[in-house]
Amino acid sequence: MINKQSHRKDEHVSLAIKFYNDNSNAGFDQIRFIHQGVPEISVSDVDYSTSFDGINMNVPFYIEAMTGGSSYTKKLNEKLARIAKKTGLAMATGSQSVALKDSSESSSFEIVRNTNPDGIIFSNIGSSVDPTNAQKAIEMMNSDALEVHINTPQELIMPEGDRDFYWLDNIKNIVNAIDKPVIVKEVGFGMAKETIAKLTDIGVKNINISGNGGTNFARIENYRRKHQELSYLDNWGQSTVESLFEAYAFSDDVNILASGGIRTPLDIVKSLSLGAKAVGMAAPILYSLIKNGEDATVEMIEEYKNGIKVIMTMLGARNISDLKKQKLILSSDLLAYLKQRGITY
Repeated sequence: MINKQSHRKDEHVSLAIKFYNDNSNAGFDQIRFIHQGVPEISVSDVDYSTSFDGINMNVPFYIEAMTGGSSYTKKLNEKLARIAKKTGLAMATGSQSVALKDSSESSSFEIVRNTNPDGIIFSNIGSSVDPTNAQKAIEMMNSDALEVHINTPQELIMPEGDRDFYWLDNIKNIVNAIDKPVIVKEVGFGMAKETIAKLTDIGVKNINISGNGGTNFARIENYRRKHQELSYLDNWGQSTVESLFEAYAFSDDVNILASGGIRTPLDIVKSLSLGAKAVGMAAPILYSLIKNGEDATVEMIEEYKNGIKVIMTMLGARNISDLKKQKLILSSDLLAYLKQRGITY
């Protein structure tokens, strides 16, 4: 008998690849740096290491949550873990909820730690998972942190999705019960300052704003429906750039992470300059792995790492703190958004 959840995991991978686009709508084209002609710096001077909540990363971007929960995705997770090991990237897995319900699928997640025993690994669960199972998800991979994803639009569009969204008390209980960093993460719909305020009020210290513009789970779930009567929600949410501005005022009190439509080293550097402590990439890495293989994906990641240092050198930024001092030129559309939202930059 086919496990429906495992089948859905395979469908998500297939549709993420089907809908993948090199050009995202995450809003990075609405901001640009001011070129500095005499930066007085060498590439070798650049230190792009970063840290948040006790997690020290030598590289400021990581492999964001994608997959796990089936035989096929187990193979993908093993390959992604090898890529993470070779490149020194941290790695998050897809939601482990399927393995918490069916222990036979645990190996599709355990393979990540087995393959990369010394790497930085993030577990991933839904917001309705109780603290006991949240701890089990961490133990499954001896993870360094726990992502708790919030995904109301996806669940509502998903034919078999949840319909109850009383999450705050449970998230608070997870934060209080878990002795590892907890990252509350959107799944591509972005965050508003009101949401961030609610999360900080219950003690959340790490928030991934994961904006609209990358893998579109509204579109994916609409495609899975027999009738796409909710397709008008395909563009729901705030872009990654809009969400970073929504989070800007909170950057002194909470660790902001960014993901959603990250396509180039320039996108990563712009995210860091807007306050992100680290940046997650998913679709470009998965697409490269499936289409081009492991070696080519490792090469791509190494090119990204070099690209970040090249851009930081052009800006005269020796570290991420220097990046946050850079002033950005904003498009008129983005300025209008910030004015309507009462956001000062």
